[in-house]
Amino acid sequence: MNLHIKNHTTTLKHRLAQANDEPAIIRLMHASIAENMKSFLTPAEIVAAQETMGLDRSLLEDQTYFVIETLHDDETVMVGCGGWGKRKTLYGSDQTVGRDDSLSDPTVDAARIRAMYTHPDWIRRGIGTLLLDLGEAAAREAGFKTIELGSTLAGEPLYLDRGYVEIERETQIAANGSDNVIIKMSKSL
Repeated sequence: MNLHIKNHTTTLKHRLAQANDEPAIIRLMHASIAENMKSFLTPAEIVAAQETMGLDRSLLEDQTYFVIETLHDDETVMVGCGGWGKRKTLYGSDQTVGRDDSLSDPTVDAARIRAMYTHPDWIRRGIGTLLLDLGEAAAREAGFKTIELGSTLAGEPLYLDRGYVEIERETQIAANGSDNVIIKMSKSL
């Protein structure tokens, strides 16, 4: 995918994430959480959100997780990651409480958009949209008719813009006593 941005063209490439990408994915997730949520959450709320965010290795194992890369200063850099899930877990990392890793039935269950992160230096350049397009297309190809996600307050504007509708809004109280808002959203494929 080529994007024209501020009088130059950036070529974004995607591929399925591999186990050896884990350290780079985790670094990108941490940078994204630390910086991209500042306009939406207090520092304590960012810490609270981290309880339900992070790497879910089942997405890598299922080959449903993408990395987005570009060439920057003659070096290939990871600028985004995200994907879709065919399991019932809506959000979270490997350690998130309440996971349901059973497989979803495409005839009755929704697929899931999962773990979308953009490096802070690369926001507003179409990376989130590209990740959504990739995840939605793959879920559609797998036979799913509906897709759902658990959004943070920071992600909500993108998802609304892309046709997702709110189903419910849940506020969890994190270990630090701060609110962690998770917005369940859905879209027909």
